[in-house]
Amino acid sequence: MAIHGIHTIDTGFVRPRFDAAYLIVENGRGAFIDCGTNHSVPRMLAALVDAGITAADVDWLILTHVHLDHAGGAGELIARLPNAQLLVHPRGARHMIDPSVLWAGASAVYGEAVMEQEYGRLRPVAAERVVEAQDGYIASLAGRPLHCLDTPGHAKHHIAIHDKQADVCFTGDVFGLSYREFDTAKGPFILPTTSPVQFDPEELHASIDRLLALQPVAMYPTHFGRIEDITRLAVDLHVQIDAMVALALEADAGPDRHARLVDGLTGLYAARAHAHGWNQGHVVLEQLLHMDIELNAQGLEVWLDRIAR
Repeated sequence: MAIHGIHTIDTGFVRPRFDAAYLIVENGRGAFIDCGTNHSVPRMLAALVDAGITAADVDWLILTHVHLDHAGGAGELIARLPNAQLLVHPRGARHMIDPSVLWAGASAVYGEAVMEQEYGRLRPVAAERVVEAQDGYIASLAGRPLHCLDTPGHAKHHIAIHDKQADVCFTGDVFGLSYREFDTAKGPFILPTTSPVQFDPEELHASIDRLLALQPVAMYPTHFGRIEDITRLAVDLHVQIDAMVALALEADAGPDRHARLVDGLTGLYAARAHAHGWNQGHVVLEQLLHMDIELNAQGLEVWLDRIAR
């Protein structure tokens, strides 16, 4: 059910309720926020039908950042939205116009075959359809202002979108990961994401505080869906960022840095989930968070190498 015209779309990436995109509808006009991968495009178009609008009614495709689980399908989707512009951080714009660097970087890690299977070939977006979202840029959706905020820490090309009318923020990855499988009677569970390659703890702390200062009633992270109890969750994020940095510095002092980081992060999240009243055990936790733990470990290692230079 849409709240204030906001529809949550499961992009189908990885598993159910892992990766979300959003559709905002105002007076018959639409704006997508993030879009998943090429394989998500049919779900995005189906969401328009469910919301009672057409592809021609979409004015914006807004990307929180250009990591492929958020933006991999942007080229394919915008090609099907005849009147839409693509709005992205200035640092991300060139990667939408020419995605070859994005493709090469990800392919070096995962391999061409995996990239084709998981994401599909990245399609360029015509430069004249790309709008750069400087800090404070306002995208108007049928008169509904969507305020773009520069929010680094997870990535230098990250924006969050403040929807003042709905009193919510769309946070991409800067306000952490909150999977519905970890919900308990205490509410949603949350953890930061430090995935490669631009994690900066001080910037991430500052971006979280900037969003908290807006006092929204809810956040909409990409992973996954609407969350409330924002003040508690922000505290949880701050505490964990500091704990993760401490783990990284400790692991950096000895051998087998990566393995030690993976073990330390797993233990941190398991302890916090247990304290949150989640009791499904280590095996299930590792199944659900394996990818995030691995990426967080890699992101912390890139940060360690950067500060050592």
